[in-house]
Amino acid sequence: MAGVLYVVATPIGNLGDITLRALETLKTVDLIAAEDTRHTKKLLQHYGIETPLVSFHQHSGAGRIEQLVRRLQQGESIALVTDAGTPGISDPGGALVEAAHRAGVRVAPIPGASAATAVLSVAGLPAHRFRFEGFPPRKAGARRRFFESLREADAPVVFFESPHRLLATLQTAYDALGDCTVVVGRELTKQFEEVFRGTLSEAIAHWQATPPRGEFVIVLARA
Repeated sequence: MAGVLYVVATPIGNLGDITLRALETLKTVDLIAAEDTRHTKKLLQHYGIETPLVSFHQHSGAGRIEQLVRRLQQGESIALVTDAGTPGISDPGGALVEAAHRAGVRVAPIPGASAATAVLSVAGLPAHRFRFEGFPPRKAGARRRFFESLREADAPVVFFESPHRLLATLQTAYDALGDCTVVVGRELTKQFEEVFRGTLSEAIAHWQATPPRGEFVIVLARA
């Protein structure tokens, strides 16, 4: 009988933000497939979990996927985790999930933290519908076209950004969309957590005065 691939959400910062079910799953599976084993090892050590780890990241080839699926087919259970949050959301874990489905292996979600829903919960914006876009393009021209494509968006748009591209992204959004409302979550759940809410021009001025550091998740609202 085949095993189960558990897709386990882990904290986005604060190690306390993990469910009891996630901890029990990580303790009892045969193997944990982690985006960065060094990062995940810190979480496991914090909770005294000694389950074996194997790496699974964006550079893992088809061979690693075949290896993991074979173990699942042989009856082992595997927990898939990313560095932070829910696997498969702007994360390479989706390839393993797809392969498990194709092989007829049961895939079970163990829900928990997500930066996208965390920032929406404190944005103060209507969020009965929203659009998630991952990371904007890195190149200036593609980034401009990306934001121009959002001109007709009729729901908040959520995306991630790195600190060294934050100002360029906010400026491009301002040029393409005007001075719309923006919520910027920085280092959510961590020691230096910050939630900025204002217009794009105010956000640009804020981050010009305060050099961006940490991880960012952004919500744009046209209306």
